Amino acid sequence: MPLTIHDTLHREKRVFQPRDPERVTLYVCGPTVYDYAHIGNARPPVVFDVLVRLLRRTYGADKVLYARNVTDVDDKINAKAAKEGTLIGEVTSRYEAAYLEDMGRLNVSPPDLAPHVTDYMDAIVAQIGAIMDQGCAYAAEGHVLFDVSSYETYGRLSGRNLDDMIAGARVEVAPYKKNPHDFVLWKPSKEGEPSWPSPWGEGRPGWHIECSAMIEETLGLPIDIHGGGIDLVFPHHENEIAQGVCAHGHAHEPSAHAEYSRYWMHNGFLTVDAEKMSKSIGNVLLLHDLVQNIPGEVVRWALLSAHYRQPLDWNQSLLDQSRKALDRLYGALHRAAAVAASTDEPPVDFLKAIEDDLNTPGAMATLFALSSEIERGMTAGDHGLVARAKGELIAAAAILGVLQSDPAAWLEGEVSDDLRTEVEALLEQRAAARAAKDWPEADRIRDRLNALNVVVMDGPQGATWRVKG
Repeated sequence: MPLTIHDTLHREKRVFQPRDPERVTLYVCGPTVYDYAHIGNARPPVVFDVLVRLLRRTYGADKVLYARNVTDVDDKINAKAAKEGTLIGEVTSRYEAAYLEDMGRLNVSPPDLAPHVTDYMDAIVAQIGAIMDQGCAYAAEGHVLFDVSSYETYGRLSGRNLDDMIAGARVEVAPYKKNPHDFVLWKPSKEGEPSWPSPWGEGRPGWHIECSAMIEETLGLPIDIHGGGIDLVFPHHENEIAQGVCAHGHAHEPSAHAEYSRYWMHNGFLTVDAEKMSKSIGNVLLLHDLVQNIPGEVVRWALLSAHYRQPLDWNQSLLDQSRKALDRLYGALHRAAAVAASTDEPPVDFLKAIEDDLNTPGAMATLFALSSEIERGMTAGDHGLVARAKGELIAAAAILGVLQSDPAAWLEGEVSDDLRTEVEALLEQRAAARAAKDWPEADRIRDRLNALNVVVMDGPQGATWRVKG
């Protein structure tokens, strides 16, 4: 079946048709590198990594161009550097490196392009100038502001009416703004902050203009898919559309949004134990800390366990279930280690699910069905069934970005040689005791394995094991 995706702007699922199948373009808003990413920040890169994997399979690895930006100019970055008494560049380099390391642990493939704001100042200044030339922005007191009243369909992406937004405004409005919802394209820098030259004075860009300028410069307009978290729909993505459209004189065209991005995709919110993450509550979970103690694939599986557009509650039960799910799948692959896969294509049911707006829960269900087929084939000695199911499982899992480790190593975990030797000896003794129906001895060995924190998984071809957690 063709790939369908839920388009936020049209509020319905649409069949995906790229502008040019030979050059499919995707842009996802990336990190602001001032601190470690929290677990909610990890959901978009994992979700859209699955989409990129699927697009590459469909159109060809060299036909998909994926960009994920890096925001290295921001008030939070400035504050962090000032607090530490260090250079801004040191802050951004440190946390970008940590972000990439953490993404690697989640099996997130690097994007083709990672544009940094500081490398695109000329493009940003040029786009602001183009917006002003079209009469959609104005300069005031060292600032350049976008005039939202100049873009007739402003608010369409988020479903907000401009007149209602202005009438309901409860914010203190800067005196140089023409109306409350005009937003900054360029602003003067404060003392000690980074600044760049422009026709409107030394300063730095507003938040929204960076993505509009970098998208046009790196991918060209219109792009096929723009992705990000649901929290970015308003104002960030709404403002992106306005800037990108108005810079090219399409402000008064009803379908002008299509000149910027053909499809918009947004993932849902993530909560922790049913509560919104908040520093005041103290429940902000940093990804960098999580992956020190939890395998990255467990975190990835957990992030994909709910449909990407639905809310996801992060809790210990979710992590436990994710670990058990992966143990089951790895266990099937381990027991079929001696059988060569006979295909490298995922099954139809998997593709049907994943091509239906990235239905990852449905896709995961097919992985379990394949693992069951492997187990049945191993029991029956049907190596043809095992070879086919194993190949399909590996191919399908590759699109989800899981089952990328060696099954034996996954199940055993990172253990010392001494522990491995002791466990394997105990398993041999256990097998002999069970064969002899010496149940007291079998129980004694079980208790010893439990004391070693070892989980034993029995199968038709014998027992496999792993260290708990």
